[in-house]
Amino acid sequence: MELEEYKAVIEGMLFASGEEGMTTRKISKLLDVEHKQLLSIIEEMSHEYKDSRRGITIMNSQGILHLTTKPEHASYYKKMIDSSGSTRLSQAALETLAIVAYQQPITRIEIDDLRGVKSDRAVQTLVNRGLIEERGRKEAIGRPVLFGTTKEFLIYFGLTSIEELPPLSELKEQEDVEGEADLFFEKFTEPDLNTDGD
Repeated sequence: MELEEYKAVIEGMLFASGEEGMTTRKISKLLDVEHKQLLSIIEEMSHEYKDSRRGITIMNSQGILHLTTKPEHASYYKKMIDSSGSTRLSQAALETLAIVAYQQPITRIEIDDLRGVKSDRAVQTLVNRGLIEERGRKEAIGRPVLFGTTKEFLIYFGLTSIEELPPLSELKEQEDVEGEADLFFEKFTEPDLNTDGD
């Protein structure tokens, strides 16, 4: 494999790994390259990302690599979120929010397992809306980010504390996650969220 192809595959892997990111050890194993060689490739990629014509960069957080936007462009991303015309959450976001509300703190992978589909976009939307936030990292392989609801979540649904959420058994015994989400939001009718996000 040529150097540029390695870079392209690594970039794709980091993009696909989303919030969880990937360790250099895992990447080197998947690509079947020496760890030292991989670190050299990553260093070269990081240097290339510093170019002002690039909008993303590689962040190393406690040995886990993430593909992220550049901090210096943050004001533009805020404008993008502010200018979104949609004020209501999608069904996927509502399902994800219900899961986080009842299972917090919870990782994105655990949310994916409960929903049976990827939840990256829904999680990001909820973070952008300020309805969920990072609550540290789980003591597990890769130390994935844990998510929980915010004060804004309580305000939106008229709660004074998370303990005021009705027990799921009170709503209805049901294993279906989508059903739980629907029941949750029937109990707490979602207001028009005149906040940022899509």
